[in-house]
Amino acid sequence: MNTEQIARRLAGLVDEHLVPGAQFAVHRPGEGLWTTTIGLPADAAVPIGSITKTFTATVAMALVSDGDLDLDAPLPDVGLPLTLRQLLSHTGGLPSDPDDVHGTSLRRHALEACRTLVPLHRPGAGFSYSNIGYVLVGHLIEQATGMSWWEAVDAVLLRPLGLRPRFTVGPDTDRATVPGHAVNSTTKRVTPVRQSLALVDAPAGALAAGATDLVTFGRMLAGAPPSLVDADDLDLMRAPVRHAEPFGMADGWGLGLALYERDGTVWVGHDGTADGTSCHLRINPDDGTVVALTTNGSSGFALWRDLVPELAEAGLPVGDYDGFRALRRRIPPPPDCAGRFRNGDTEYKVRPADREVLKLTVDGEPFADLSLFDGLLFAMRDSDTGDTSQTGRFLRDPQGGAIEWIQIGGRLARRQVPEMV
Repeated sequence: MNTEQIARRLAGLVDEHLVPGAQFAVHRPGEGLWTTTIGLPADAAVPIGSITKTFTATVAMALVSDGDLDLDAPLPDVGLPLTLRQLLSHTGGLPSDPDDVHGTSLRRHALEACRTLVPLHRPGAGFSYSNIGYVLVGHLIEQATGMSWWEAVDAVLLRPLGLRPRFTVGPDTDRATVPGHAVNSTTKRVTPVRQSLALVDAPAGALAAGATDLVTFGRMLAGAPPSLVDADDLDLMRAPVRHAEPFGMADGWGLGLALYERDGTVWVGHDGTADGTSCHLRINPDDGTVVALTTNGSSGFALWRDLVPELAEAGLPVGDYDGFRALRRRIPPPPDCAGRFRNGDTEYKVRPADREVLKLTVDGEPFADLSLFDGLLFAMRDSDTGDTSQTGRFLRDPQGGAIEWIQIGGRLARRQVPEMV
């Protein structure tokens, strides 16, 4: 591993993407920990967004190992035939985020949302990334431990790992977390932003951490001591779940961990974006290598995508998702792609732009141009930035054969109005 090359290229990409600061850390067995930072202290806590879900999942799996939670027992009081296994793998058919916040308790918010939401599919039949599903997991943790989610994460996971609890929202909110920044690459403006996560969404995105903290956490998930989750349950977290197909996001999904294939090796991990931050964790369970990047700029995701091939050139090949390798032959869009699709309170509208391209709006705002390929896969061109790094797909109803869903960023939206628009 050429650390000098990695540090040089990271510094160049930080400048190129106008990211105010970044932390990079890697641990390789036999070589120890190596870190480099730009514009941030090494111990600074960056809001890690959805990587919080992996922490929440790990606490839940520790409780499964202890016999306090059951992966396959039906959840009480939910009104839907859901299990913890389905929540952890995003296969419960739940939408991503309800617009309405029901009180300040995880229990009330999660249960009220489940009583009013419209499922995307029957539980266990498909994948759709869901924040409310992880709020439910947080509620189950509170029931099993008698502690708040914040207290349980600290007691069950952070303290045994020697990590300081730092949150962007909640009773123990750490005001010293690093601010995020909105980056406008066109105007070259970089603007500090506040974190806006609702209190009830904490189990899905409230943690803040440094890159070395993420490596410490990742090493435990790779099997290094302390053993907070039984080995068999760790294997379950890292194994692909049936019907968990997060196209546009990852190559597969386990219990709280995304799966990324590279050269025959399956890495696991998670990405996370908070307001003005982008963070990334990758773990190779085969050899114990752990890689983490934290950035406090909204363009950090694009930086990560550019950094991954540079890491490989420097002797550190890291698993990441590439939806474009599945795209084959360009096709004209079938007429039944057009219509309105819904995920919870979010509406996706698709209409033809011309014979080759579809226009996608989200809640009435221009979102992307879609170019179709075999298998109803599509490449996306962002309406604001022109970015072309994202992919998605349409899915047909296995019974009737008509297009029933659109999947973008791992989230499904179900057809609502079967009409030409």
